[in-house]
Amino acid sequence: MTNIQNLPRQQLNIKDALRQVPLFVKLPETELQWLCDRGQEVWREAGEVHRQEGDPADHVFILLEGEIRITQQVGNQQLVLATYDTQTLFGELPVLMGQDTYWASGIAIKRSRIFELPKDAFWRLLSTCSCVTASILSTMAQRMQTVQTIAQQREKLAALGTLAAGLAHEMNNPAAAVRRSAKHLHELWQDIPCFTLKLKQQMTNEQLGFLIDMQCEAVQRAQNISTLDPLTQSDREDEIAEWLTTHHVENSWQLAPILVGTGLDSTWLESIAQKIPTDALSGAIAWLAASLTGVGAIEEIDRCADRISQLVQAIKDYSYMDRAPLQDVDVHQGLESTVTILSHKLKGGVTVIRNYDRNLPRIVGYGGALNQVWTNLIDNAIDAMQGQGKIWLRTWQEHDHIVVEIADNGSGIPANIQPRIFEPFFTTKGVGQGTGLGLDVTYRIIVGKHHGDINFTSKPGDTCFRVRLPIAAS
Repeated sequence: MTNIQNLPRQQLNIKDALRQVPLFVKLPETELQWLCDRGQEVWREAGEVHRQEGDPADHVFILLEGEIRITQQVGNQQLVLATYDTQTLFGELPVLMGQDTYWASGIAIKRSRIFELPKDAFWRLLSTCSCVTASILSTMAQRMQTVQTIAQQREKLAALGTLAAGLAHEMNNPAAAVRRSAKHLHELWQDIPCFTLKLKQQMTNEQLGFLIDMQCEAVQRAQNISTLDPLTQSDREDEIAEWLTTHHVENSWQLAPILVGTGLDSTWLESIAQKIPTDALSGAIAWLAASLTGVGAIEEIDRCADRISQLVQAIKDYSYMDRAPLQDVDVHQGLESTVTILSHKLKGGVTVIRNYDRNLPRIVGYGGALNQVWTNLIDNAIDAMQGQGKIWLRTWQEHDHIVVEIADNGSGIPANIQPRIFEPFFTTKGVGQGTGLGLDVTYRIIVGKHHGDINFTSKPGDTCFRVRLPIAAS
């Protein structure tokens, strides 16, 4: 016979400790003893990890003493999902949802006493004890809603961060070009007056008028010039540089690219040389080149300002700023705004092919939410292709619905996980690379908010998501 006095103190108290847990207050004595026999007691010191995100989801836990914090790794941050106090059940969500692994970590905040119950015993408890089942399912529903709310907010913030990074990347190039052109104009502003004053001393009014006319003609040529291939560009620069050197024009190798870039050739320059005094030719060509450079800089500033304006309009369209939540939505505008925002991810070799029904009617919906759908689907397609491939955007009308297809020729979705991709917290990405809520959010926006439908087909080289949305609001 076992001497009770020789048993560890924790083993003597485990049944009494479980009895104090509200979940087991009404549990029959035999069932409580069965529970004690199936589980085991562990202790975790403050700061110690109890279960790590990604560990097999093979137990549920009852916190008998102490405090446990539940966290999820998202990127470089630890997202706090919940903090549990004494006499609390935790870790049940992955088990009840059929997850193979825990999608969050548990860390002891204080020295904690934990009762671990294998999931098989937990399922048996649910099937035999209705008082426990009702309490657990009620708790699960509340926790699921809380966790999803937190994680969805984090998903939105992560998406906002991606958009902000993309917008900053896209704006950086035109902004840098504007700064560069402004600096160049500042330098030209100091040089051109000097050229002009010197030419007035060397040339007659008639010759100056001729040079101004030639400048206007050169500007007109520059506006209509087509882009040359590198070999032709190099050959023409050599030809112009040789002509300039022959006519004793200073800095010929610096001026040649400018003149060729505006569509000028040696024949055109020769027409100037015949009307301009020899001692003024070098200054006249330099003045022309500076003028053409200034015009080019102004045009570049105009193009860059227009690009920045387009980006600002795209983000405004994307976010549906200053508009009511429910509005008439042009899905083509939403798709194009999304492509613009994600364009920094497309430059590595991703081609977007549009096949739009331009007669498609507007729909009544939530524009900002739908743009989040397009972002999730297009971003996933880009990831699936690893930066190289094609994305097809197609739209058409089916009776009182519109259909939006987003397809790609990436690696595809493995057949064994296809039935689970819309499950909350399910993700094929590594720990810290995703919350597993992108497609869950997409499903909720399409089905829950818009009473539409979303489905997909996938095999290697051909994945297609098809979204159906009612034209009129439900």
